Amino acid sequence: MEGDHWTPDRDRRLREEAIRWLKIRTNDGAVPLTREEIKDFQFDGEYFALQATQQGIRKPRQLSAALSVQTVYRKVGQPRPYEDSVGPDGLLRYMWQGDDPEHRDNRALRAAMNADLPIIWFIGVGMGPALFQIICPVYIIAEEPEQKRFVIVPHDEEASALRGAGKITVMQDTVRKYLTAETKIRLHQPVFRSTVLRAYEDRCAVCNLGHRVLLDAAHIVPDSHELGIASVVNGLALCKIHHAAFDSGLLGIRPDLVVQIRPDLMLERDGPMLQYGLQERHGQKLMMLPGKKAEQPRTDLLEISYERFLNPKSA
Repeated sequence: MEGDHWTPDRDRRLREEAIRWLKIRTNDGAVPLTREEIKDFQFDGEYFALQATQQGIRKPRQLSAALSVQTVYRKVGQPRPYEDSVGPDGLLRYMWQGDDPEHRDNRALRAAMNADLPIIWFIGVGMGPALFQIICPVYIIAEEPEQKRFVIVPHDEEASALRGAGKITVMQDTVRKYLTAETKIRLHQPVFRSTVLRAYEDRCAVCNLGHRVLLDAAHIVPDSHELGIASVVNGLALCKIHHAAFDSGLLGIRPDLVVQIRPDLMLERDGPMLQYGLQERHGQKLMMLPGKKAEQPRTDLLEISYERFLNPKSA
């Protein structure tokens, strides 16, 4: 299959089938995949590699343009996979391969941009084994040669239709703000969730519940706060009950990692969920923390969050 000559229609069919398979395999982006799991994709009855073996760009020989890009996992303390890929307008950037604009990988990305072809973005969220959050489809909408990078946006049908009709441009303020919000929803949040749940071994920090479908990645400090970084150290894996309680101020977590329940809630009588799920966690240490100290909650962020819990009116 690698040596076959492919028509544009077959190229697009490959991309559509790969994206459909990945969405099913990841439960529409909710579950990251290992490199080995990604290798399971088949096209026309044969296994077909969707991902580059090293950091960079995958352009199969028979295709005229790039099929996927990859961002490797970064440990805590290094830039997050997307922090160094966001431009001043809030849109995502992917750096050239090297400095030569005519490098084959850069030509491959440029070809995908010119043909308006969907590509797949594999973002590393863990190691041992290598684990990837998959964002697809994404589109390359511009190139910035002076910065040696491309501009990438997650697919959105409405924005794509308007751009195609020439009614708006992505650099207009309204579109930029819209696409920035979509970027957060479709890229940043899934990457943050997968990174946090992986660190907490798919268990709730408060109660140790281990069903991933019932877990969220909660921000200790909201990402709207100046210190609200999208990093595992600003995250907690919480079941949906404890996430809602944490965000609403019913539950707080002291900087020494002890759970606190709001005093008035401790006086209520309202069945087993309140009693066992909240009241009996009061004064108890978190039941699950990341095994790596560098991934555990940052004390200064917990201090900010706990102060808001104690003084909600001043928040």
